[in-house]
Amino acid sequence: MWIRSGDDVIPNFGHDFLGFMANAGIVEEFGVVRGDFEMANRRAHHDLVTIVYPPGCREVSEDLGPDEMIRRLKTLAHTFQTLSQAEDESTYADYTPLAIHLADDSYLNNSSRDVQLLVACCIADILRIFAPEAPYKDTKQIKTIFYFLIKQLGGLRDPKDPAFKRYFYLLENLAYVKSFNMCFDLEDCSEIFCALFQLMFKIVNGEHSGKVKSFMLDVLTPLITEADFVSNELLDIILINIVDPQKSQQKNAYSLAKDLVVKTSATLEPYIQQFFNQVLILGKVDQKLQISRKVYDLIYELNHICPRILLTVLPQLEFKLKSTEEVDRMGSVALLARMFSEVNSNLATNHRQLWLAFLGRYNDISVAIRIKCVQYTMHFLLNHPELIGDIKDTLELRQHDPEENVRYEVVMAIVTTAKRDFDVVSRSEELLNFVKERTLDKRFKIRKEAISGLAMIYRKHLSNPQNVPEATKNAVTWIKDKILHGYYMQGMEDRLLVERLLNTCLVPFNMDTTERMKKLFLLFATIDENACKAFIEIQKNQFVVRKCVSELVALHRLPPSEKRDREIKIKIQATAKHLPEPVKATEFIRKLSAHLLTDKVMLANMEKITDGVLSCSECMATVNQVLKKLGSPIMTNLYYGTVKQLLERISSVMVDDVAIRELAGLVQEALNAGDILEELGLDSSRAGERGLRLLMVLSFVFAPHYMYTDVLNKIVGLLKTPADFVAPLALSVLTYIGKHKPLGDDFPSILQTLTPICKDFVNNGTPKQAKQSIKCLFMNATETQDAVFTEILEIIKTNLDPAKGDQYRTAIVALGHVAFHLPDKFPIQIKNLVSRKIVKELLIQDRTEVSSQGKLKSLEFVGYDRVDREFQVHVDGSLAWCDEEDLPLETRCKMEGMKMMARWLIGLKDDKDDDKTNSVTISAHKTFRILNAFVSNKGDLREEGKPSPAERAWFRLAAGCAILKICEQKGVGDKYTLDQFYTLSTLFTDPIPQVRERILIKLHKGLGRGIPNKCLPLDFMGLYALAGLDTDKKLLHMARQYMTIDIGKRKDYVKSLMMSGAADKFSNQIHRIMPDYMIVFAIPLLTHYHGFPVYDDEEALKKLQSALWFIMEPLMTKNDNFSFGFYKTLIEKIKNHSDARNADDEATNYKLWSMCDLAMGILISKTSNYELKEFPADLEIPRLFYTPPDDPNFVNVLNYLPADMMAKIPKKSSMINYIPTVSAQAVMVKKDKGGASVNNATTAGTSSSAINVVTENPLPSSDNDANGTTESQTIYDPDPSQESNGRVPRKRGRPPGSTKVAAASPVTAEDTHEEEDEAGREEEKGQKDDEKADPIPAKRARSTRAGGTKEKDNTPVQEEPATTSGRPRRAAAAVKK
Repeated sequence: MWIRSGDDVIPNFGHDFLGFMANAGIVEEFGVVRGDFEMANRRAHHDLVTIVYPPGCREVSEDLGPDEMIRRLKTLAHTFQTLSQAEDESTYADYTPLAIHLADDSYLNNSSRDVQLLVACCIADILRIFAPEAPYKDTKQIKTIFYFLIKQLGGLRDPKDPAFKRYFYLLENLAYVKSFNMCFDLEDCSEIFCALFQLMFKIVNGEHSGKVKSFMLDVLTPLITEADFVSNELLDIILINIVDPQKSQQKNAYSLAKDLVVKTSATLEPYIQQFFNQVLILGKVDQKLQISRKVYDLIYELNHICPRILLTVLPQLEFKLKSTEEVDRMGSVALLARMFSEVNSNLATNHRQLWLAFLGRYNDISVAIRIKCVQYTMHFLLNHPELIGDIKDTLELRQHDPEENVRYEVVMAIVTTAKRDFDVVSRSEELLNFVKERTLDKRFKIRKEAISGLAMIYRKHLSNPQNVPEATKNAVTWIKDKILHGYYMQGMEDRLLVERLLNTCLVPFNMDTTERMKKLFLLFATIDENACKAFIEIQKNQFVVRKCVSELVALHRLPPSEKRDREIKIKIQATAKHLPEPVKATEFIRKLSAHLLTDKVMLANMEKITDGVLSCSECMATVNQVLKKLGSPIMTNLYYGTVKQLLERISSVMVDDVAIRELAGLVQEALNAGDILEELGLDSSRAGERGLRLLMVLSFVFAPHYMYTDVLNKIVGLLKTPADFVAPLALSVLTYIGKHKPLGDDFPSILQTLTPICKDFVNNGTPKQAKQSIKCLFMNATETQDAVFTEILEIIKTNLDPAKGDQYRTAIVALGHVAFHLPDKFPIQIKNLVSRKIVKELLIQDRTEVSSQGKLKSLEFVGYDRVDREFQVHVDGSLAWCDEEDLPLETRCKMEGMKMMARWLIGLKDDKDDDKTNSVTISAHKTFRILNAFVSNKGDLREEGKPSPAERAWFRLAAGCAILKICEQKGVGDKYTLDQFYTLSTLFTDPIPQVRERILIKLHKGLGRGIPNKCLPLDFMGLYALAGLDTDKKLLHMARQYMTIDIGKRKDYVKSLMMSGAADKFSNQIHRIMPDYMIVFAIPLLTHYHGFPVYDDEEALKKLQSALWFIMEPLMTKNDNFSFGFYKTLIEKIKNHSDARNADDEATNYKLWSMCDLAMGILISKTSNYELKEFPADLEIPRLFYTPPDDPNFVNVLNYLPADMMAKIPKKSSMINYIPTVSAQAVMVKKDKGGASVNNATTAGTSSSAINVVTENPLPSSDNDANGTTESQTIYDPDPSQESNGRVPRKRGRPPGSTKVAAASPVTAEDTHEEEDEAGREEEKGQKDDEKADPIPAKRARSTRAGGTKEKDNTPVQEEPATTSGRPRRAAAAVKK
């Protein structure tokens, strides 16, 4: 009802509407209080107004029933729909009371949804027909109406609603005339708009048609574009819908918001820019706004939706990139990385300064930011080729990042890029080089990804070698090398990875046999020498593992017994060593063993796999059958994974008998310059040699696959090829085949063809051909061996004539190998040939005229370090080194003669502790003496100056290598004396670097063979200390690497003894195996070093200190079982001994003891854990190198180092009870002035605890006058006058200088021994001849001091056997005086 009061028309608000308004918060919000409405109701009873209805419409009042009201409202709504918009304000003026009447709360709050909807439609039409002026003038009423309309628009939520059409009409009507624009005149219009926008984003869904969404957009757009101001709250409502999680969870709201932003971008731009300016620059963040927490996501989305909006915003991000807060930098980096890397993004080009600032974050101090930058590298490489240059520059730095995760991401970025788009990486050799460098990373996970990535690239190249970029073709030349170089890494994981990649990528096992062999041939023919050695090592290691597993499997066929179970346990531990984490692997191999005992089928399959006779396809099928019985192939099934790793190592999926036939044919074709060279792009000068080497390697591992007539005929046919390199390699193949099974047993016809060819090689071939011919016939000839080698020996005798030229050298080599392989068949003949032809006519004689250089007059052998430069190029211009091929024939023959003597002596080996015969002992002594003479005389045996400097260097080297080779052999190698050992050590400080390098290589090889009894004894490990004196960084690094490997091998052997339970059996031999004992042998070697003249030479001591640390570092820092107490006790015991070579020479003993003090100082200063652990065995000091004190209680408590070199005791090392602080120099000065001397303690109870010495101005170097020193103050608890049984320095000042050992006299032909031709000559006469005609005169021979005890007086020393090794098997060498 409406009432008139004067000219005012006042609505009658009911109580129901008041309740609605109160519940909606509108009453209080708009300042409308309940009293106002109640007063209006009281006034409504006065004057009533007349409400005019359109024609055909009946009166609508709140008194009507619901159905009737709905019918009348429908009619009214339909009528309003038909009315057009008013032409002027008076057109529909009569309907103004009706409009106000319909806005009564009884209708707006009617309980019927239909009534409310029809009223909303009527009001919308009223607004339409009255536009642009609405009949509603009261602002409060207008607010109420628009909140009502917003509420009704919520009905659009469900398009399936029967009333949806009316809701749609309402939306369309409001959009058509922009009805909500009326709210602009309201003060709080933004609140209405916020409610409307929230509703629209809430109700829009996928079931809405395009028209609905379009009208929604039409309703919202004018409210932004025509507004005078857009509030942050409204921005928040709009923009929050374009970022996650709303973006992904409410995709239709996102679409509506995106379209709205696009349509209103011009209006929104300043408001958005202002918002980002507040947040990014000023740092003012309104926490009430949701978008304040999504700033970077918002920028990213806006850049997608309408980049123009961000033209002034993006440069502001540069400030965030340089922020001091890591969170800000991370957010901006993550944002820009996404924006820059997007497909078709021009951001990096348009904002170059911002791009450069972003690149600077690759060097950010934060690891997380650097990782984030690198992770997006893949997208840059894939989507923006124009940016690759900048990316490569940044990656070059990051691939060397100190953080491993950054380096890992660099590799992953490049490798993942290659997987997605191979061409991107293949076109850039720099990117491939980055991956190449990471193959040597210290972390396995990085090496793994780098090597695997390169392998994948190589495999793609193999699949299509023609259509690849030039960069890839260049990279392929080194990719396969780098993959195989990974086998040199120490970790077992690296080796397993390379083995797997070899079979899957380098030579894919799933190719057919012909193609697979072509790829194998291509690989082996094009890799470098180091990669070639790695390939060979792979085959050898897999062969060893296969053999180990075969032995383990064979034990399961034995009947149950305690012995079998014990052997199985030992084999399980041995097998586990070939897998990563042996302790864990042991558990699963033990489980596999139990499985084999119960599953006979699986046992049979394992036997087939380890036999090595299956074809590749059969082997794969058998492996799969075994794997099926191990459970599901999932990550958590560690049993499956461990056995799979083992099967990968022992299965043969690359080579079988068919493959060998194919490969032999390819090699034969390559040697004949066939089409295969062009097809594979191989070098004709290299392919044949590499192919033969490949056949040789495979014959060692897969000999059964060669046991076919056609294959053997092909290999024998290769011997007719004229090239010199062919025959030795082909003969090596036949040798390995014969080692598996002699040809004389199964293929006598082939042996019959082979024998005359080998004889011809011995007669007319090269030394290599003769050598391999002897070995081949020895392995393959069975019944005809005696006859064949009798003929060969006659050929050798005939050719042992210097006039024969090259045949002479070949005969020497052949004789050496006959003597080595057949020592018992021709003992007398060979011995006579050695004596007459090799020693007398070859080694002793110098047929060359005196060289133009003459003698090296200014060169002293003990002064190598001072004449190194002179020695390299001598004053007369002669080179001190040359290639072996450039040496004269006579020189090369002499070198072969030394090797021949070594082989002959090794052939006379005696595996027993006692001598086999006296003749063997005599031969060993003579051989060692003549070889030692070459070393001691600087390579010039007769000292006549005939050999050139280069020849002398080669002679020294050849003699040293021969000595090392002999010393590897148990029996004859034990006849080596101490003096000869010291003479040999001079080669490790030889002035020629090539000599030092090659003797070092020979030492490493000798120490690594057949630990512990088929290698050089532990004594020779001490020689590494002299290598530590080298000034050549390359040689020093090589020596450290070799030493570390040798130490590791011995540690592994000791560990295997412990694990196998055999430690007790070898407990008395542990000091001859443990590498920790190498310091025992290093100390005397450094004591006798020619550059250590006196014990207090500080310059020399500093060098020797670095040499000691060189060998002690890997023992102390890389030893999990390091025991400070062990080393402390060991050094103390050494210091209580004297030098065995010069036991009575105080100068030598002082040097020895000063070396002990140096070692103790290093031990104290470099140790962090001073715990005195117990060690299992007694510490034995070898008598060969040391003479024990007369008094068993003797303790040497003096310190023989200069005062400034004495070790300082750390504060935390209070448990150390022996650090000598008494200066030996101070003691000598004190005694010289008549004071009581400080004696070395004679009892264990009077060690350092009994001494407290304070020295002032310690005695300077003994070269100075002692009178100028201050007397040392000495306090000694025991009676100073008491006589001590220990050695006390007797002289003041420096002890006597080192005794210079006289050089050996020239050896003449008259000095040589004559061996009798007759086999029955008496041995006693041979001994007399030996004593009479010794190559080294007796007065100059170096003898070894016996290792026995020494009496106080001048009692003669008891003669005992003395050798260089602590091995229990070594016999004593006779001591001559």
